[in-house]
Amino acid sequence: MPAQIAIEEEEQQQPLLHSTTTDGIEEEVVTSSLSNEPDALKRKLIGSNQRLLSLDVFRGLTVALMILVDDAGGAFPSINHAPWFGVTIADFVMPFFLFGVGVSISLVFKKASSKSLATKKVVLRTVKLFLLGLFLQGGYFHGRNNLAYGVDVAKIRWLGVLQRISIGYLLASIMEIWLVRNVTVDSPTAFVQKYYIQWLGNTMLFEMIVATLLLSLYMCLLYGLYVPNWEFQSPSLTLSTNGPHTQIVHCGVRGSLEPPCNAVGYIDRYFLGEQHLYQRPVYRRTKECSVNSPDYGPLPPHSPEWCLAPFDPEGILSSLMAVLTCIVGLHFGHILLHHKGQMHRVVLWSMSSFALLFSGFVLQLLGIPFSKPLYTFSYMCITAGASGLFLTIIFYIVDVKHFRKPVVLLQWMGMNALIIYALAACDIFPAAVQGFYWRSPENNLVDGLESLLQSVLHSSKWGTLVFVLLEILFWCLVGGTCLIALTSSNCYSLSLKMATEKANADETQSYDTEDNCGDRSTASQESTKFQLSKALARRAVYGPSSRRGSGNRRVRTNADPRTLPSRLSKVSLADDDSEK
Repeated sequence: MPAQIAIEEEEQQQPLLHSTTTDGIEEEVVTSSLSNEPDALKRKLIGSNQRLLSLDVFRGLTVALMILVDDAGGAFPSINHAPWFGVTIADFVMPFFLFGVGVSISLVFKKASSKSLATKKVVLRTVKLFLLGLFLQGGYFHGRNNLAYGVDVAKIRWLGVLQRISIGYLLASIMEIWLVRNVTVDSPTAFVQKYYIQWLGNTMLFEMIVATLLLSLYMCLLYGLYVPNWEFQSPSLTLSTNGPHTQIVHCGVRGSLEPPCNAVGYIDRYFLGEQHLYQRPVYRRTKECSVNSPDYGPLPPHSPEWCLAPFDPEGILSSLMAVLTCIVGLHFGHILLHHKGQMHRVVLWSMSSFALLFSGFVLQLLGIPFSKPLYTFSYMCITAGASGLFLTIIFYIVDVKHFRKPVVLLQWMGMNALIIYALAACDIFPAAVQGFYWRSPENNLVDGLESLLQSVLHSSKWGTLVFVLLEILFWCLVGGTCLIALTSSNCYSLSLKMATEKANADETQSYDTEDNCGDRSTASQESTKFQLSKALARRAVYGPSSRRGSGNRRVRTNADPRTLPSRLSKVSLADDDSEK
């Protein structure tokens, strides 16, 4: 038993990515006092600041893509969400977020010392994330060009993007905490034993059985649940009559995947109520509901009654299916944890990604169409496969070949994904800027800059696109500023603490020789810790330096450039200190 504990502790202390440096690359944390620092302290400080840079870049790319499709999708409907069936660029944003959360969960909970404590933290953060999503997308903020705020609680929208992510985070984290054995992985058999099999008496639990059960439940309800006729209150603005008008949608079918009579919408209407659903669903851009399809537009003549009905794209049943994307991310994270060869990881990730892509296209040919609003099985496979493939490419470029400086802007954005999502994607910051105008609300900085670009380029579409690209650049710089400010604040707090402790120590002179030696040793460790923290912070912000070391800086030579260290990522949209 002590030997097993020692093995587990040694495994936990080992970095997940190689930690040697290349010829001529300075180590950054290389003051002369470091040689006197205990190995345990160095491992603790270095391990706590490691991040998987490629995952930060992947997350930043996702946020940038989200801003692009949200703000330029109106000018370019081809990149906006598919009206109902099919996939476009915008339809990959949500799965990319869920996939990234799954990868991060596997890294954060690779060694949960207390399962109950970890579960408590997961539940608490799930509640916080859900409430934040409710605040941002529940209807309190009315978006750009609308300076009013507030929401009728009787019509608040219960589900949304962050709520779906919180559900995926909760279920995937519980699986990772409770269904993973503390087994040292040194072979493919041990890998399967750790992540896919756990014995409790005579019961064998499979981590993937949870995914199978979720998929089975989804498919049974989607194709087997009877959807009766239903009615809704149509908005009065679209009718010649005064006041709301009751519209009846005739269904009485099973297994329909069309907008009016699918089981996903029926479950949401039954449990949440039509007033609490998204009131401007994507199917209003279909040919049946818009003369400007695939963009929004007036209703065509003799349009069906369901065109004005509400539908939530982040509904209950589809959110359960979205959890599978998080589970796929868990699988990719497990490969990262226990396969130390960089190219071995790339090969395994590529195989998994192409297998998912192939499965998605086969399912589509077999009659299960791609549909983001329904989050169909084929859609889950193709988007999860694309997520894995993009992460593999970024990992190869950034963490294997070490082309890091060109993607530092995306790294900054990815390390501050939640705050940028709240300020940019939910239009809080643009709406706040638009609140300051000259004589008329239309004369504000945001609209003025966009109009100026449209005039200069003599094109409304391309002017909007350039404006959105500048907006993405702005948020990248905001992310870098936040990261630098946080780093400076942490270093200042640590130095202030050290100065206070030194001042308190100077007030008392009655120490014996043994105590004085102990104090000097502690002060030396604190000084080294401070220097190490600053250097690691600089590495996190700017990446490893390419200059040769000098003076007190040590240089490691004769190293393979493919084995540079990378940094492990922690859950950005939910958790960053679960191991504390």
